[in-house]
Amino acid sequence: MTNAQEAARPVALVTGVGRTIGIGAGIARGLAADGWDVACTFWSPYDARMDWGVEAGARAAIAEDLAGHGAATVAVEADLADPDTPARVFDEVERRLGGVTALVMCHCESVASGLLDTSVESFDRHFAVNARATWLLIREYGRRFTGAKGTGRVVALTSDHTVGNLPYGASKGALDRITQAAAHELAHLGVSANAVNPGPIDTGWMSEEGRARWSGMTPLGRLGTPRDTADLVTFLCSPQGGWINGQLLLSNGGFA
Repeated sequence: MTNAQEAARPVALVTGVGRTIGIGAGIARGLAADGWDVACTFWSPYDARMDWGVEAGARAAIAEDLAGHGAATVAVEADLADPDTPARVFDEVERRLGGVTALVMCHCESVASGLLDTSVESFDRHFAVNARATWLLIREYGRRFTGAKGTGRVVALTSDHTVGNLPYGASKGALDRITQAAAHELAHLGVSANAVNPGPIDTGWMSEEGRARWSGMTPLGRLGTPRDTADLVTFLCSPQGGWINGQLLLSNGGFA
């Protein structure tokens, strides 16, 4: 924990924290260990329609992990495809924990399809969740932020995966621009905003063939872990990370 955080634990809102092995949960744990109280969002219907399914007991296990680091925590079920959801989430978090100092966006819609087989419905849902919700969350954060100048943080997880994954990659490209705009448009608040591309992270969705192939494309010969991403995000949210602003950061172990 940093000296600045010992007096009072600031509040981080981390979206997309639905599974114990997910990147969102890893980031929530890292922030809790570094002295933050942590609010999380999750959306069970998304997990239910994906191959991994809903993880029983995940919310309780994550809350227990965070509490073990001394963090107050709250979990909010949030359908971020609904444009009214970001305001509702902030209302609930502020009521339960107080004002949000760091907004970390790990939520996503990710259903692989290409140029020729993507449906209009799927395309629109990807942009609603990955791009529009990112804008609305940042907008809500900027309207409500009252922290000391230089303490505010916005971090969004992005991806450069586009081939065979058109709606996901295209909507993440929009997310990048929205986040970089925030670095300038929230400058009067002293808020930094960065996008982080973590590369291939093994959170249980990869096939054995994919694990072997992507491990071989990384100099260290391994896949990324949620902890790898959490370490960078925790640094960006710390006082020491405040000078990094408006960047799209590759944190992928040299993946190429």
